Amino acid sequence: EMGMMVIFLLIAGVDGLLLGQLGKVRASLSQSPSTCGASSIQASTCESATDFSTLPGDPSLILNVNVVMSEKLQFMQAASKAIASALSKPESYVAVCVNDGLDIIWAGEDTPCALGVLYSIGAINQENNAALTAKLSELLLAHGVPAERIYINFFDVPRANCGWSGRTFAG
Repeated sequence: EMGMMVIFLLIAGVDGLLLGQLGKVRASLSQSPSTCGASSIQASTCESATDFSTLPGDPSLILNVNVVMSEKLQFMQAASKAIASALSKPESYVAVCVNDGLDIIWAGEDTPCALGVLYSIGAINQENNAALTAKLSELLLAHGVPAERIYINFFDVPRANCGWSGRTFAG
């Protein structure tokens, strides 16, 4: 069910309201304690909580903004480097999608704002999330989006729920 929701979000363009609901569902799924500090789904595939941060697996950012970004490719390249650095993963694993010039309102106003979601197998934690939020906010400010009008939701994806190269990372 979680995998289906992630696919739906990607197809739907990552609707902010759905992100909030997905976060609640994801949080409820990951509350089970385990011997490696991961969710019960992840526990069967790791020996320790740090194992996930060194493995390849879908660090991907999907960012929706209501401004037209004149230097979008440069922004995406800088975001890719920031993600690789913050999550300690090779940049060759990082994917970035930016949808600019969208109709988005925040607090009933259409002034510049951004809604984003970052998925990764492991490396999602308070320290990394804070560092990445700060860096992405800095990059977005150069396009006129103030930090107080940016939401970025972070999701630690179980290996079985991430597909690549014709299979999932769980096998």
